[in-house]
Amino acid sequence: MRLGVLDVGSNTVHLLVVDAHPGARPLPAHSHKAELRLAELLDEHGAIAPSGVERLIATVRDALQAAEDKGCEEVLPFATSAVREATNADEVLARVKAETGVDLQVLTGGEEARLTFLAARRWFGWSAGKLLLLDIGGGSLEVAYGIDEDPDTAVSLPLGAGRLTAGWLPGDPADSADVKALRRHVRAQIARTVGEFSRFGRPDHVVATSKTFKQLARIAGAPGSSDGLYVQRVLSRKALEEWVPRLAEMTVAERSALPGVSEGRAPQLLAGALVAEAAMDLLGVEDLEICPWALREGVILRRLDHLPEE
Repeated sequence: MRLGVLDVGSNTVHLLVVDAHPGARPLPAHSHKAELRLAELLDEHGAIAPSGVERLIATVRDALQAAEDKGCEEVLPFATSAVREATNADEVLARVKAETGVDLQVLTGGEEARLTFLAARRWFGWSAGKLLLLDIGGGSLEVAYGIDEDPDTAVSLPLGAGRLTAGWLPGDPADSADVKALRRHVRAQIARTVGEFSRFGRPDHVVATSKTFKQLARIAGAPGSSDGLYVQRVLSRKALEEWVPRLAEMTVAERSALPGVSEGRAPQLLAGALVAEAAMDLLGVEDLEICPWALREGVILRRLDHLPEE
């Protein structure tokens, strides 16, 4: 069957269309996305502003049309931290449903971490052993650990690259005092969770998903997207530690000129790098591997698991 997964994230609204059936890997057929940056459209009360709601509704309509045009039999719609934590979330969800017919399912941070972990486990397989997963989104950081398809433990922290950039790094280039303050904040938040993972022992394999990690790996020398999906891409803590101070001194325009860094994501790259560096350091990770599959694939795989056998 042809499935569409509609991901209303903190940075983008992304429709991924795949051809899928139980027991087979989902094959991407079409991708349709728009950058909304909902995490940056919150007002002083933490609500998504009226203009942001209107843009969200229009973008969901466009995505539905794209799903219909591509012949999707079913669309799986979900939203993550930007909608989850908005003070007017119920109102936003009701308006989206009333005006588009889409009933957005809001994932908890734990669900987000577990579904992403499922995708990583399926990608790397059982031979990866005990898996530690890191995922930096626009609104939150997810960390999960386990040996099965469902992690033994998973946490979600409000340390997304978009959220932190908007709240902590207003300057271009960033003010050094702001960078230091954010670094302290990030490390204090992550340090509270380290015990959750250390009690399970060292992982056999550490993996990361998300645009942030992919771009950090790329600027540190990993192969580009043109080299294909199956090329191994690794990010070392040593390389990241060398890049963080360089990113802190760059303007957004200078970051966007780096290999693999898009203009839209360049403003968030420094905050994302600070989170990545802190997570790798505090969790004792020297190297991690980039996983091509993430939350959207996890949602698709979970749906396929519940389809009846033909």
